[in-house]
Amino acid sequence: MNRIPRVVIALGGNALEDKSMPSTAEAQLEVVKKTSEYIAEISCSNYEIAVVHGNGPQVGRILLASEAAKDITPPMPFDVCGAMSQGYIGYHIQQGLKLALAKRNRILPVVTVVTQMVVNKDDKAFQNPTKPIGPFYSEEEAKRLAAEKGYTVKEDAGRGWRRVVASPIPERIVEIGTIKTLWDTTITVACGGGGIPVIENEDGSLKGVAAVIDKDFAAERLAEDMDADILMILTEVEKASINFKKPNQEDLSVITIEEAEKYIEEGHFAPGSMLPKVMASVKFAKSKPGRKSIITSLYKSMDALNGLTGTIIQG
Repeated sequence: MNRIPRVVIALGGNALEDKSMPSTAEAQLEVVKKTSEYIAEISCSNYEIAVVHGNGPQVGRILLASEAAKDITPPMPFDVCGAMSQGYIGYHIQQGLKLALAKRNRILPVVTVVTQMVVNKDDKAFQNPTKPIGPFYSEEEAKRLAAEKGYTVKEDAGRGWRRVVASPIPERIVEIGTIKTLWDTTITVACGGGGIPVIENEDGSLKGVAAVIDKDFAAERLAEDMDADILMILTEVEKASINFKKPNQEDLSVITIEEAEKYIEEGHFAPGSMLPKVMASVKFAKSKPGRKSIITSLYKSMDALNGLTGTIIQG
């Protein structure tokens, strides 16, 4: 008997926030409810799923709030801010997705696992921060914050300037055993924001570090560990493109691993934006024969699963 296809879904920031709405928890919940309608459709279409979400804007705001209140209460360490973002975003997804599933008469638990991710303390990413967090700034504002607070700031794919932090490669999901136990009966929200980055001490204990793991690489790690069939990365665009925003822009449909690697080498994808999505997709597609990765928008997710759109990378 064929098993039910397994899909790990990575949600981008646009699936959690609407830029036209205030950046409040209440506004985020309303956006998540809309997002959950699409995820529920996937679940109801005979797929077993897990959900991974980003947290760049949210963890940035938590950190800013913590720093702003430093005269009243000690600032929270970066890893703790990441854990806080996992908790409240996961809570919103639980609410939104349970409601969307119930409307379709699908009674299925949705549970958030606060997830730690082991990284290498010697990862070169700690010497070259690239992961955008927090709000967008003008160039002038960003450079002022860099001077005042010691932030590392970079321009983010033509959208403005943002603070960037280290983004090490995830090596091991600490709670993977729990996620495997839950899989057959539960939709798990896991590895939120890429997971809380921790390093392993010689005595086996874990210590949080100041970094943000890219959620696309975390989703890929989870997809491999769960022997998933499909890694689906949902973002703002329907397809990945080469020559993005140029007169000769070309949207990519079905491409091979070799083609994707060539486009990466040629520098077609922006760091901190589309590049990690394509790199994670290639890694998953290469990990086992028959696996494929899909990059598309939330609104086209079912069409992409049916092979009608999206960028599909397969061996």
